Amino acid sequence: MNESPLTEHDHGEPSAFSPEALVSAVGALRALPHLRVPEIIVLDFDGDLFDGLVKSGRSEPWTTWACFHTPMISVGVDGSRCGVVPRTIGGPFATLVAEQLFASGARVVVGLTSAGRVRADHRLPHFVLIDEAIRDEGTSLHYLPPSRTVRSSARLNDALASEIAALPLPCHRGLAWSTDAPYRETRSLLARRAAEGALAVEMQAASMFAFAAAKKVDVSVVAYVTNAVDGDSEPFDKGPEGLEEELLFAICRGAQRFLASYTP
Repeated sequence: MNESPLTEHDHGEPSAFSPEALVSAVGALRALPHLRVPEIIVLDFDGDLFDGLVKSGRSEPWTTWACFHTPMISVGVDGSRCGVVPRTIGGPFATLVAEQLFASGARVVVGLTSAGRVRADHRLPHFVLIDEAIRDEGTSLHYLPPSRTVRSSARLNDALASEIAALPLPCHRGLAWSTDAPYRETRSLLARRAAEGALAVEMQAASMFAFAAAKKVDVSVVAYVTNAVDGDSEPFDKGPEGLEEELLFAICRGAQRFLASYTP
């Protein structure tokens, strides 16, 4: 009776409820034409980027996105359209939406998440391109057997890094700590994670990486590190105005570069 239900999953058994079924049901309910979503999707976990693009008129609504929970807009990047879906915060929700996106024709999904600093010598704000995530959450255990960490797609991250490097904030690559409970980030745990080499703490990467590994799809997460518990800088400072949109375009160009050189 004391064993966690999270250890009871048969990872090889198919789900009785599929994202394809959900997308089909929403499409039928809303009388949507069966159109694929853009190949590249950015999950804007905070929603600030999405709101700014809508307000400025620099985006178009993607009205055939068959999802109960989220809207989608698209932006033009070098002659193609990239989708943006807002407020998919937390591992369970981000992975649920990612499942539906790949069922709807997406080929790359990149999460853009705000994050807290773990490594104290990195000045705020900065980016972390997450190569590996500590699995201190529950969603990843539904996709992969237990392990301490799970890795992202190295080839996709290499392509993203080549574009993000041109932006005016530093971009670090490495380990992140994914947690379901941000208000349980104790100082002792932060010190332990820092000793493990974690650069940032966020809520989605481990869940999304495990889903990607299990389903053999391409997913990455970029953390926008804007706050720290030590209080030595302005909290939630995202740097120069307009930088978040520049980051979006860099992510989309990196994903385009990845797809252009893609071989299974």
